[in-house]
Order: sequence, then C-alpha cells, then structure tokens
Amino acid sequence: METQPWAPLEPAAMMNRFLMAQAYEALDRRAVAYEQIKTAEDISTWQAQRREFFLAQLGPFPARGPLNPRTAGVLPGDGYRIEKVIFDSQPGHHITANLYLPSGSGQHPAVLLPCGHDNEGKAAGSYQRAGILMARHGLAVLCYDPISQGERYQALDAEGKPLSHPTAEHTTVDMGSILLGTSTARYRIYDGMRALDYLESRPEIDATRLGCTGCSGGGTLTSYLMALDPRVACAAPVCFLTSLRRLLETLGPQDGEQNIHRDVMDGLDHADFIIMRAPKPTLLGVATRDFFDIEGAWDTFRQAKRIYGRLGFPERVELAEADEQHGYTAPLRVAVARWMRRWLLGVDEPITETDVPVRAPKELWCTPQGQVMLLEGERSVYQINAALGHEMEEARAAGWAAQSPDQRRAVVREAAGIRPLAELSPVTAQRLAVTPLGAGRVETWLLSPEPGIWLSALLFAPATDGGEACLYLHGGGKEADAGENGPIAARVAAGQTVLALELRGQGDEALGKLHKNWLLAYRLGRSYVGMRAEDILACAHWLAAQGAPDRPKAVHLVAVGEPGPAALHAAALEPEAWASVTLRHSLAAWADLLPAADACLANMVNLIHGALRVYDLPDLTALVGEKLKIIDPAGVCP
Repeated sequence: METQPWAPLEPAAMMNRFLMAQAYEALDRRAVAYEQIKTAEDISTWQAQRREFFLAQLGPFPARGPLNPRTAGVLPGDGYRIEKVIFDSQPGHHITANLYLPSGSGQHPAVLLPCGHDNEGKAAGSYQRAGILMARHGLAVLCYDPISQGERYQALDAEGKPLSHPTAEHTTVDMGSILLGTSTARYRIYDGMRALDYLESRPEIDATRLGCTGCSGGGTLTSYLMALDPRVACAAPVCFLTSLRRLLETLGPQDGEQNIHRDVMDGLDHADFIIMRAPKPTLLGVATRDFFDIEGAWDTFRQAKRIYGRLGFPERVELAEADEQHGYTAPLRVAVARWMRRWLLGVDEPITETDVPVRAPKELWCTPQGQVMLLEGERSVYQINAALGHEMEEARAAGWAAQSPDQRRAVVREAAGIRPLAELSPVTAQRLAVTPLGAGRVETWLLSPEPGIWLSALLFAPATDGGEACLYLHGGGKEADAGENGPIAARVAAGQTVLALELRGQGDEALGKLHKNWLLAYRLGRSYVGMRAEDILACAHWLAAQGAPDRPKAVHLVAVGEPGPAALHAAALEPEAWASVTLRHSLAAWADLLPAADACLANMVNLIHGALRVYDLPDLTALVGEKLKIIDPAGVCP
C-alpha cells in the first residue's frame, strides 16, 4: 500500500496532465527532428514523409466521377457577377457554391474560398465581402458551403430545419468516420478538391493560377488543401494556424475535421502544412486577439520561413497580423486579396475595401428550398459512411472467420492498444477511509494502475466473506448503484466483496472536458477504450488478491452504461480472469453509429480509430463465451 500523501486532482485535470506529458515528449521529438533539416534533400524527404502520413490517416479518397454541374441563377454586381452553382462531390452528394466572376472577357485567376464555421456558410457577410473584394480586383472566387453549413446540413428535422449546429454535426459525422479509419477531414478535403475540379472546368478560369484562402474552419481546410493538392499555387490560411504546443496549452482540440489521428504523436505540426508546399507562396493571416494563439502562429511562421529561406525563396512566405479578434475581418481580407493579386496576377499594389451591401442568404441559394437534403435522391455523409461500413462488413466477417481465437485477440489488442494482463504493472493502492456499513464495511480507495493515474473506488466488504468478488463499473460513477437496496448491496449480502470503480475520465461528467481529453488521446494514437480496459484488468487482478494469499478471489465483472465497451474488451481478451461478465445498457454495435445523425457525442469515448475495418463489438461476445450476459443493450443515444 502506498504511504505517500496523495494530492486530490479532479479527473479532467488528471487526464489532461497525464496526456500532456506524452504530448510534450512527442512535440519535443519533432522539434529535435526539425532542427536536422539542413538541405533541399532533407526538406524533400520531410515533405514526402509528412504527406504520406497525412494521407494515411485520412484514408483513400473516393473515385472521381463527373461533376454534373449546373447553374441555378446569376446575380449582377458592380464590377462582378455571382453565379449560383451546384455540382457533385460524390454521386448524389452535392456541393452548393457561389462563383464571383470579374467583369470583362478573358481568363481570370481563381481563388477557392472554403468557409469557416458559420451557420450561413457561403452567405456569411465576411465571405461575401471577400468574394466581392477579390472579384473587383481581377480574381474569380468560388465560395462553397462545407457540409453542415449553409445549404449543406446533413440532417434535417420534420420541418426541414437543421438538427444541430455546424461543429456538432461535424463531430457526429466524425464518430462514424473514425470507426471506419478516416475523418470528417477526408470529406471536407475531398469537397475542396472537387471544387478545384469545378474551377478547372470553367472556360473563364486560368487553371494554372489557382489560389485558396479561408478563415477559421476555412483556414483549416486551406491548410489541408494547400499541403495536399499541388494545384493550389498560392495560399492564405486565416485564423487557424498556430502551433500544436500552444493549441494544446490554450484552446485545446476542436471539432471533427481539426483532429487528425496520431498527428501529435507522429509530429505533424501546423508548420508542416506550410512546409509540405514549400516554396509555393503562402501567407499566414493572423489576429492579435485570436483564440488560436498568436505566439504559436509566429513560431509556425518562423519554422516555415527558415525552410523557405533554405530553398532560396524567403519572400514567398509571409505573415499578416491584424489587431483584431478571431474572424475574416477587413484588414485580413485586404491583406489576402493583395497577396493573391501579387502571385496570381503579377500586380503588387495597395488596395482598399469599400463598404458594400451583402445579399440575404436566400438570394444566394443554389437549391429550391435552401437545403441539399431536400433534393430528391440526395445522400448524406451519414448514409455514405453507412454504405462504406457495409462494404467493410463482408471483408471483415471473412477475415474474422478465418482467424483462430488467439489471432482475433491479437487483432483487437493492436487496434485498441491493450497489453496482455501479464505485462501490466501492479496496482498501487491507498486506502483513505473505512466506514462501518451494516455488519460489514465500506472502504474508500485510490488505485493507481500506472504512474500519473489514480482511480477512485469504494470497496464494499461483506460481514461474511464468501470468497468471491465483483468489479462494478457504472457510467454514473461509483455510488450510482450503491443504494441500500441496490444491486451492489445484493451482491454484498450474498458474500461478495464489491469494488465500485470509476475508470479514468469518469467523475467529470462535463462533456467538454472529457471531449477535449479524449481528442488529445486520439491525437496521441491512444483510445480510452484501450486505456480503460487495462484499468479494468489491472484493478481486477488487485481485487482478486484481496482474498487469502493461496486462494485469490473469483472476480465477477459488471458494467453499466458508458464503461460497457471497455469492459467487453477486457473480458474478451482475458476471459479466464472472470467468473462472469454482465453488461447492462451498453452500446450494442459500433456500426449502429454510422447512419445515426442523432447519436450522442458521449459515444466518442468508446470509439477506436479504424476498428470497423477488423471487428465490431458483437464479434467480441464469442471470445467471452458463455460467461457473458447482456441486458437491455443501449441505442446510439441512451
């Protein structure tokens, strides 16, 4: 038993400190590796490695099909016109966009303008103003709706209104995408590539002079597109790029597409999105008072500047800082327009933005009712994910059937990151209090399955020890079923020693904190399911040892609600550790999440990247065998 004093630490802070220590180690490794880049050959190798890693995390893009473009209308303007266009990203999955064309004949350079997280998407005032400003200065602009914004919400209610706001929908899309081994970013990037395809198809556009700019979430997409698509000759991401170190220390991970699996662990930092395209012209647009940290932005700029300098083109990467808060404000719109003119038109001179009226969103609609999901035959991203999952199911089932139980367990261990019980460290335990309870007692414990992690537990000891124990896990915490006549009391009355345990990440039910820490773990390549399964195995081993030295207790496992998938993994991988296993109100199958636009975000804690490529939760039940009892399985939003 540990005798050193324990400093109380709320679960969210504990997990953040635990994960940040790993993040700092990974970021330090990248910093050392970056300093080894000395030559053009080193730079080329770095670019290729980062691009290969990034693409691997996204998964393969869909096969390109015909765009099937059509124009829904034209709006005249002073020195420009707006075409309301719609085209295919994938079959039955449409992109709505506004094309700002300068007045006059001949071909024009064009700038792609992906939107940030605004409900109105392309119709937001700042994006209209950016399109008008550049069009009046000789640059065509294609501003398109991302999924979950403007006319492209992916789930509507009975009245045709969006079920949720953009960031929430991006994250629910991400839940299914993660299970398939991809990301919301894959859909967003592919939409951007298809928008570039559309620009190339227009006779008014010079396809050799294409740029890309966007703010906030549009800055994210600009960063991705400029790194991966060589057609982006000139780029200007705004109000996104900082550094991973400062992002994690300040704002923390954000919604779906901004979280790339293992990017922190494997060293894909924000500077790399610029370095991957070096020495193509790139402007960082930043705001002094942005929540995307300004110091991190300057550090990223300096890293990129050094690389561009080594290639002999230091003038091709610059930074424009506006004394503003987050947003595509006028100073940044002007800076970007001038940058695009400099590199796409060969004109470098001051420009100004005049006050121009913007149109109501409905005027810019490309669809009759303002939502693509109201078009006949339209497919949502949820439906596309479900179809991909169905395609994977056949291959997965065949692969699973061809494997022995031990081979199946090896596959699960690798996917979830769960070590064998024999490789886990012994639990360090500290008893904090003992309180009489009827003829028995209840003890308050802290259990540490590994350095930096302390789990809160209540141990209910019966008056007469029957030689058996129960590890009891509940999504509502260790006291949830500990009432006088509750399930725990019944087991204690039967002579079982019951350990009611809160797994790592429990005890702090504010989704925001759990969500941030889960995403940090995801970006480190770790799953909460895997870490919690190891907690379960280590603590069960400790609990078994609380019996006589020569007669370890037989341990029953009970999991209610959120801990269910982790418990199922622990049981499937080490079935001999359990006398019985009972799951109640536990998620039945990951595949159920794929088509579910109404899935609760709380499910994120039970996701494993790419799991559905190799197994689903029902596949684990046979590995547990007859010991397993499943009661009242939960739906996608219990």
